[in-house]
Amino acid sequence: MFYSSTRDQSIKLTASEAVLKGLSDDGGLFIPSEFPKLSVSLDELAGLDYKESAYVVMKGFLDDYTEEELRNCIDRAYDSKFDTEEIAPLVEAEGAYYLELFHGSTIAFKDMALSILPHLLTTAVKKNKSDKEVVILTATSGDTGKAALAGFAGVPGTRIIVFFPKDGVSNVQKLQMVTQKESNTLVVGVDGNFDDCQSEVKAIFTDAELREKMAANGFQFSSANSMNIGRLVPQVAYYVYAYGKLVKGGRIQPGDEINVCVPTGNFGNILAAFFAYKMGLPIKTFICASNDNKVLFDFFKTGVYDKNREFILTDSPSMDILISSNLERLIYLSCGSDAEKNKALMSDLSKNGKYEVSDDMKDFMKSFVGEYADWAMASSKIKKLYENTGYVIDTHTAVAAASYDKYVEETGDKTVTVIASTASPFKFSRSVLTAIDPKYAEGEDFELIDVLTKTANVDIPNAIEEIRTAPVVHKTTCSRAEMKDIVLKNMGL
Repeated sequence: MFYSSTRDQSIKLTASEAVLKGLSDDGGLFIPSEFPKLSVSLDELAGLDYKESAYVVMKGFLDDYTEEELRNCIDRAYDSKFDTEEIAPLVEAEGAYYLELFHGSTIAFKDMALSILPHLLTTAVKKNKSDKEVVILTATSGDTGKAALAGFAGVPGTRIIVFFPKDGVSNVQKLQMVTQKESNTLVVGVDGNFDDCQSEVKAIFTDAELREKMAANGFQFSSANSMNIGRLVPQVAYYVYAYGKLVKGGRIQPGDEINVCVPTGNFGNILAAFFAYKMGLPIKTFICASNDNKVLFDFFKTGVYDKNREFILTDSPSMDILISSNLERLIYLSCGSDAEKNKALMSDLSKNGKYEVSDDMKDFMKSFVGEYADWAMASSKIKKLYENTGYVIDTHTAVAAASYDKYVEETGDKTVTVIASTASPFKFSRSVLTAIDPKYAEGEDFELIDVLTKTANVDIPNAIEEIRTAPVVHKTTCSRAEMKDIVLKNMGL
């Protein structure tokens, strides 16, 4: 197997080379030349724990890693840092199955893939005999930043720079990032939104002159965003594992179709579900749930992707995105892996802020259904689910759950559905509690966390306890125009 760029099919890298590079020099994303098939039967999935599910997925995509290398990466990633032995519990509530992806050290689903990425990356450095220090450059809408910092903090031969919209994340998300201590980390708040951060990071990545300067001084860039195939592939395991759990629990029979519903911002998590489908997992419908920034909802309804609209700050900030980078991989596949056609569409997006796909491409994507839930719908779902079952979900999961309710109401489709539960409610305690009872709107953050632990009957995660009194280490802020200078300064260039 090789990996080529979505904008240039002549580029051919091994899996480890693609992981190490992160993003193609032409701005494209790496995509496999073929989709491996699951090496075990669907009934055998029922007998696999999370680690084995991850290995089954990753050995197909990362085929130049040895079994020993992959198993070592998996064992080091999915260890005692997760607060449940299952790694990702599957919880039934009101007829849907919530796949809890937030039991890692930073209590968000990004932990699941970012726990393993540093191990995949450092293994790739050795495999490719690289002698350069790897600079992880990442934009975050709230969760990737801390998960990446936790993964790469103190890792020899790496340094990590995280840019986040300084007024576009929750207070807990911000504290998790700016209290990171290790000397190889830098966290910077940007005057702008996530799209500003992400667009500038991609511009820095594709700056040929800067790349040459870095190489001459012993540095190379890589990414911790889901733009990196090493971040995306581990996410495929979520859905393979969930399917096995459903079979094991007698909820479905091997071969039965399921639906997945994913709260979506940058499109990586739901794209991973599509990759699982391409591996042979029977998924019928991909319900792409958006918040008020419903650019993806509009795209799947009309075939027109148009980011020319108001950017809305919401209570589900990790979804406050108007340029969904990973959608490019699906667009590439939908146009028959025609890199030139995909490149032209991405050029339209860059120049005009919009593009339109053909009828054939829309037909390729017909299993994707766009839904959305504004905050009124999402908060109502939090309240209803809590009052009916006692189960408490975060604001992003609530967008997915409310969107799923709309989907069922509109279609009558009662197919067994897995909802990706992407963050702990403790990351958004004010919003969650206010949804349950408006009296909590004015509470102090950590007082509300103490209330939430009693409300949800769940222990306060260590990730929250450790930032109660942690000193702020990172105080740098900048404009988008200053981001490149900060990167250069960090490397002493």
